[in-house]
Amino acid sequence: MNFEIPFDNSLKETFKGSKVLITGNTGFKGSWLSAWLSKLGANCKGFSDLIPTNPSHYELIKDSLEIDQVWGDIADFNHLQKVVETFKPDFIFHLAAQPLVRKSYQDPLSTFRINTIGMLNVLESIRLSKNPIIGVLITSDKSYKNIEQIWGYKENDVLGGNDPYSGSKGSAELIINSYFKSFFKNSDEKRISVARAGNVIGGGDWSPDRIIPDAIKSWSNKKQLIIRSPNATRPWQHVLEPLSGYLRLAIELKNSKDNSGEAFNFGPQPDQNFTVSELLNSLSNMWDYSEWLDDSKSQNTFSEAGLLKLNCEKAAKILKWRAVLDFNEIISMTSSWYKNYFDVSNVQKKEIANFTFGQIDKYTKIYEDRRIK
Repeated sequence: MNFEIPFDNSLKETFKGSKVLITGNTGFKGSWLSAWLSKLGANCKGFSDLIPTNPSHYELIKDSLEIDQVWGDIADFNHLQKVVETFKPDFIFHLAAQPLVRKSYQDPLSTFRINTIGMLNVLESIRLSKNPIIGVLITSDKSYKNIEQIWGYKENDVLGGNDPYSGSKGSAELIINSYFKSFFKNSDEKRISVARAGNVIGGGDWSPDRIIPDAIKSWSNKKQLIIRSPNATRPWQHVLEPLSGYLRLAIELKNSKDNSGEAFNFGPQPDQNFTVSELLNSLSNMWDYSEWLDDSKSQNTFSEAGLLKLNCEKAAKILKWRAVLDFNEIISMTSSWYKNYFDVSNVQKKEIANFTFGQIDKYTKIYEDRRIK
């Protein structure tokens, strides 16, 4: 990869006119990735089963996207394989998932079906394709067996997971490893890599049981927010940070097969780990009403890790990628998106799309100024 080319130029050179299939494109990260790739001039096709939330970032911006939407179940192999066969994508970004830990306890069968069988179907569709495909397969930082080590997990650390969500993501990684070694290891035309990220925040996330959406929904209605684990530490990062890593990884795979089969962590700088309470205190400074209650002494129905941290040295060394936003910038960009949402009326959806594209432009400029060169 030529790292001397400006970041935005390398993105346009790679993706303008390319066929890109995005699974899970109606979700939080998927909708932001769809916006970014549409802006770059990619020929995008989305594959999702439903609109996961109301409100929905995808619903708010879809009229401004250059994307052909296909509705389907990622666990339905025949449907997915037919889409891959007819569309002939140059790139697949696989984000479709059941992403919530609490829901994985409530419905473990569906969680494993979507996260594990869904990954299997994507890999089998790539294997059967008669065309070259680059696949960026998104799993999770929760794929690691979490022993709360303070130096952060490296890509070769042990995978595992006690909860159904983590277990489903760890299972998906085993399937990826098997397919790569069995079918893609010596292939020039089929190149895949794994991307692990987590605790992504940003405007447009309305998922339940996530700290930012819960806070925004409570505070915008002048209601007190109840917090289960205020002292839990997470690698918070703005949604555009890991997405820039996914795009960077896709570019690298296009230019070389050297890192096909490899996994990469995408997380914030080591000094950017903050507790839930620190996150809320920073966010609360930007809202008129921002009360929250520590409910950590109540009986939780499921276990939650106290510390989760990623080591991203591999991405820095090989992809020349690193997160570039500091904590205050992350909070500011996130809060400003939601404030814009509440400031515009229902008939001004295009303004929300423009604000989303504007944040992509802003981030791209910051990334170029601060990237590894």
